[in-house]
Amino acid sequence: MASKTAVIYDEEMTRYKLLWVDPACKIEVPERLTASYEALLSKGLPERCVSIPVRQATEEEILLVHRQEYLEAVKQTPHMTLEDLMTFTQQYGDVYFHPNIYHCAKLAIGATLQLVDSVMTGKVRNGIALVRPPGHHSQRSAANGFCVFNNVAIAALYAKKHHNVKRVLIVDWDVHHGQGVQYCFEEDPSVLYFSWHRYEHQKFWPNLQESDYGSVGKGKGAGFNINVPWNKVGMNNSDYLSVFFHVLLPIAYEFNPELVLVSAGFDSAIGDPEGHMCATPEIFGHLTHLLMSLAGGKLCAVLEGGYHLTSLAQSVCQTVQTLLGDPAPLLTNLGSPCESALESLQNSRSAHQQYWTCFKHSAVAPVLEPSTKRCRVEEDGVQEAQQEQVTGEAGDKAEEEVVWPEPLPRTSPPLRTAVALPPGEEDSLLPEGCQCLAEASQTSVEAVEKIRVELNVGEVKGERELMALRQVISLLDKVDKKEIRNGLAVVPDISLAVKFAVQHALTSVDRVLVVFVGDEELPVDSDDERVLLVQICSKKPKSHKSQYYVPVCLKQGPGDVAGFLQAVLGLLLPMAYQHNPGLVLEVLAQGSGVKEAAWAQLTSLLQGLALGHTLALLQESQDAPVRATAASLMGDPAPDLGTLGALSPESVQGIEGEQKRLEMKWGMLHTSGKATHCISSWFIHTSFST
Repeated sequence: MASKTAVIYDEEMTRYKLLWVDPACKIEVPERLTASYEALLSKGLPERCVSIPVRQATEEEILLVHRQEYLEAVKQTPHMTLEDLMTFTQQYGDVYFHPNIYHCAKLAIGATLQLVDSVMTGKVRNGIALVRPPGHHSQRSAANGFCVFNNVAIAALYAKKHHNVKRVLIVDWDVHHGQGVQYCFEEDPSVLYFSWHRYEHQKFWPNLQESDYGSVGKGKGAGFNINVPWNKVGMNNSDYLSVFFHVLLPIAYEFNPELVLVSAGFDSAIGDPEGHMCATPEIFGHLTHLLMSLAGGKLCAVLEGGYHLTSLAQSVCQTVQTLLGDPAPLLTNLGSPCESALESLQNSRSAHQQYWTCFKHSAVAPVLEPSTKRCRVEEDGVQEAQQEQVTGEAGDKAEEEVVWPEPLPRTSPPLRTAVALPPGEEDSLLPEGCQCLAEASQTSVEAVEKIRVELNVGEVKGERELMALRQVISLLDKVDKKEIRNGLAVVPDISLAVKFAVQHALTSVDRVLVVFVGDEELPVDSDDERVLLVQICSKKPKSHKSQYYVPVCLKQGPGDVAGFLQAVLGLLLPMAYQHNPGLVLEVLAQGSGVKEAAWAQLTSLLQGLALGHTLALLQESQDAPVRATAASLMGDPAPDLGTLGALSPESVQGIEGEQKRLEMKWGMLHTSGKATHCISSWFIHTSFST
């Protein structure tokens, strides 16, 4: 299986620029490309990647999306005078032409298609194409928003035609709505298009009604167009992650794409003069990580916008490092999304409730009076104009003053994964590069005895149990010393192993996340704020619930893939990211019933936390998924989950009941604005009793 990452770049795409004065277009400069690539070079990233040559797109490829008459018109631009170019440009919106732009636009498409070919043929697993001009605003017969041809839309149709791809997911995290992509696929159920974008109730460019949440697609494509409009600026990491957890990822897993294309616009990052958002460059490393669990890891990112050269360059680096498998950066100070973000999230879920089973039984209704819109309506015309002038002046000042810390280095330990197996277990089936722990360290012998006394545990009987505990401690020590990123231990007594692991981990980290799949009672203090325990089970545990002990009881148990995934995306991951642990303990009890693919998906998703510092504990059994767990820890793409079954109303009720119980403490569990919170709570408690 391919494990490499491609970076596609050609300096030739910098060889066009604005030749006249146009305030709307002055920010689209060649330095956007050179700054991005130079930042990659400064971190030594291109030498770790596969370099793929750029080619020009053919006319046949351009015509997959664009009309012949438009192509013929653009083909004339290399021969136009400056005056002719200005006249030609005026028929389109917020774009400019240059004698070399047709050549560069063909290279941008060609680079994108080279990346698609490399990923789909297995030459690389994933990659990024640094291209210019961008593409997502371009329409069938019109240039628009700095875009000449629609690179990503062409790539989606090319993948379907030449690689027999049945389902393509396009994720557009640019701060502008990619209306060109939406128009291309709004009637096509084989392409799922997701876009979040600055909207402000249609007052932000491109000022289209169809950029709102109610545009869900047409005809057979209804439900396959997802818009999350941002109705105010200043959206941050919590807002972005919440939309992924509660809107995009549930639908994406149900859609089950065979290829993920990212319209990677970084004008949605902090500092950008277009977006005025507050999301840090590190967030794009996490968004990329979350998407890499889809489509067997086949992901192609294609540059769109991004106009603050420092913010752009840092965001590109964060994306590429995640594609390479480097530890995801830490995110701090996560909490509840802002009220406006929650309203947009809620409206998008409501608009798609009838199309996707993941929302079918959810308590969700549209926000009819968004808070941001009410504020605008209350102002008369003069006040609004004055306010917008003041806001504009303040925005310009803030743009000059905005600063943020440079992302920290993302270094990897010399070894990624070590595994401790019971005596007599074969290690020949472990993935290549995965090290088998030779023997427990001497310090682990002393640590086990020390913990036994601290916990007032009786003498550990049985050499097998004692050896397993020492191996667990040895693996934790290796993680702490940064000798390995993560580990896996197969143990005879899962309860005892968790107890010792948590106690030892808290000597070196401030917070631990325990994810336990199974019905066994775990001896973890449910009121210890340092330890967040989320248990996915089939029967209600005896232990009392708390803000730090969260049992999720699924009617059909963890073997219910749809319910399991809903619990992971809607409950576990939002809490886990907000908890910000220093270590993740992922625990699987014997007889849990969880499907191997679902367990592997969970293992992959959890790697975004705690710099990837994870210890997986599997209870000894004939069917323990040792190889699948080790492969996910090593960074192999998790297998897809196939067609998800229907969610039971009881499972949804249990998950959403826990969300409501905990959302005052864990703000990232919020899925609705304040105006509808009481209605939603009432719905949860009454809708399943009739």
